[in-house]
Amino acid sequence: MKLSIIIPVFNEIHTIEEIIRRVENVGLPLEKEIIIVDDASRDGTRELLKSRIERKVYKVIYHEKNMGKGAALRNGFKAATGDIILIQDADLEYHPDEYPQLIKPILDNKADVVFGSRFIGEHRCFLFTHYVGNKIVNLFANILYNTVLSDFMTCYKVFKAEVIKNIVLESNRFGIEAEITGLVFRMGYRVYEVPISYSGRDYSEGKKIKWPDFFVIIWYLVFAKFRYIAHHR
Repeated sequence: MKLSIIIPVFNEIHTIEEIIRRVENVGLPLEKEIIIVDDASRDGTRELLKSRIERKVYKVIYHEKNMGKGAALRNGFKAATGDIILIQDADLEYHPDEYPQLIKPILDNKADVVFGSRFIGEHRCFLFTHYVGNKIVNLFANILYNTVLSDFMTCYKVFKAEVIKNIVLESNRFGIEAEITGLVFRMGYRVYEVPISYSGRDYSEGKKIKWPDFFVIIWYLVFAKFRYIAHHR
């Protein structure tokens, strides 16, 4: 079996080499392929990818203009050839050494999708405004989809490949987290949560999600609930 690791990148020159090193060093009972999608970085990340990282990974995809995390993930999913697909941010907030616990429910055939929850594991005490925002959108999602997720905005989402490739996604930006969440529940997939550790950044350290994204996330939760699903199980 093979694990495809999708890494969307935008202006992460200070962390991209380290996160690739950490991903490469994870010991797993399956092959790994790393797919990086550079979303038109302009801080030197693109040049670093071309000069030092391209040759170390399976594939690097370059966007000619900034399109957002959702667009980067969609292109990464299309390029993936693995049996299991995992999302990894390019910063150092999430820890690749936790991959074994993230993929275990899928390997054990208990789950089709796994979310790594920052709120039931060890974590750095991060911004109160983000905590409140997460609680509000999670409550809304749980009511809308009749479930008990604690952290659907987590980066760490893991899928059987046929699951994520069977879902038609439209969001270009952070709404992708809500759209994925809503559609996997609507389509009846088995979803597990496992605890993960989290080293959250603040805005001075490069955090990108902003308060206006809160309303986009709510919109995509509703959109996913009521949109026509073109691809069924």
